[in-house]
Amino acid sequence: MSRILKTSGFLGLATMMVVGLYQYTLLESGGVPSWLVGGHAHLGVLSILAVVMGFAVDAFALTGRLRAAVSGLFVVGQWLLPLTIWVGVGFGLTFLIPTTFLWGVCLIVSMLIMAWQAWVSEPTTPGEMPGPASPADD
Repeated sequence: MSRILKTSGFLGLATMMVVGLYQYTLLESGGVPSWLVGGHAHLGVLSILAVVMGFAVDAFALTGRLRAAVSGLFVVGQWLLPLTIWVGVGFGLTFLIPTTFLWGVCLIVSMLIMAWQAWVSEPTTPGEMPGPASPADD
């Protein structure tokens, strides 16, 4: 499941970069709507956190339902919070905006599970973690 967090994080960062380029084209032609900037910022920060969470889940050796809960809740919140802002405000579907609280709760619960795990257990020592990747023979 940490692979899901890491992949989602890097995909989110790539998406954020594409949105940033789109914002640049809008800026050159007049201006960038604030709702687009807000979603862009949320996706960027949450994507960085997704990559970090992927490593933290491994380091604290989360297993089973806790691992699935942390990964699933975080990925749902990471994507649906900024998408709700973009779709809700950008396309005028404002009835979706209150669901941002639900996506925020998903992120908070995921973080609280990790906080609890950090409190009750020690992270694995560097010797127990997977070794570095070896370079390819080109």
